[in-house]
Amino acid sequence: MTLKTKRHATALETISVVVPEEHVEIFENALGIICPTVGIFEEDSDNNIWRLEGIKDVGYGEEELANALTLANSISGISPELQRKTTETDGWLARTYEAFPEQAIGKRFVIRGTHLDDTPSPSHLVLTLDAGVAFGSGEHGSTRGCLIALEKIAHTKPKRILDLGCGSGILAMGAAALLNKKVLAVDIEPWSVRAAKQNVIRNGLRNLIVCEHGNGWLSPSIRKKAPFDLVFANILARPLCKMAKDLAKNLAPGGKVILSGLLATQIPMVLVAHQRQGLKLQEKIIQGSWAALILYKPIKK
Repeated sequence: MTLKTKRHATALETISVVVPEEHVEIFENALGIICPTVGIFEEDSDNNIWRLEGIKDVGYGEEELANALTLANSISGISPELQRKTTETDGWLARTYEAFPEQAIGKRFVIRGTHLDDTPSPSHLVLTLDAGVAFGSGEHGSTRGCLIALEKIAHTKPKRILDLGCGSGILAMGAAALLNKKVLAVDIEPWSVRAAKQNVIRNGLRNLIVCEHGNGWLSPSIRKKAPFDLVFANILARPLCKMAKDLAKNLAPGGKVILSGLLATQIPMVLVAHQRQGLKLQEKIIQGSWAALILYKPIKK
């Protein structure tokens, strides 16, 4: 496969913190204020300690980062050291590309970076993403779990589909490509919406996917098109719990939701929150430390 090379214009640095599992979400949100992507790595499995890493331009967003970390420290009751490491601009994309090989997910999907050649794959649906900027590139266990879950429920042929917190747009693209149905993709971050739009165009799915900026279930476009037959919500465990009531309200009877962005250890918390709203568990999908849940809304007799 052929590599396409390009350069990043500014100096980069990697910032990281090491925190207990129960505080991962809080500090992921803090780093995510200025880092387009935040990686989560198991640091100490015996003690459930995790390392969170983000890459950013040197000098960018320092005040915003400081404020976000101060708030995270206050909420969590801990003050982890913020570590910084210079990331050489030359070779950074090459290392990123090397860490992002073509990936086969489930039976139908192949995720391919723009740095690789575009040889057709007749037996698979190929989704192409920019490995240098994409959030949700298919490498993360939660994203993989969602695509596998999509394959499992594709036979139900959902018509009204929502990707809530779309990130790179990978799940919206997967649904549109597999089901040949229109998908609404919404994210609260403007840069995510821009990236998703670029990926949608790159993959020739402009006619099927609408990408919009919006604040979750308060988004006018979501309210207008609800109820949905299928919802993707690949977010974080606690926000998922807070939105359970709105999700159930906007899910059509018989509709399904694929929840992810949660650690396997957080399944009980997320499941209980949604069961309280009348949703039922269909299946759990575990990918490493991460989980995806397929839930459905029963049809009242």
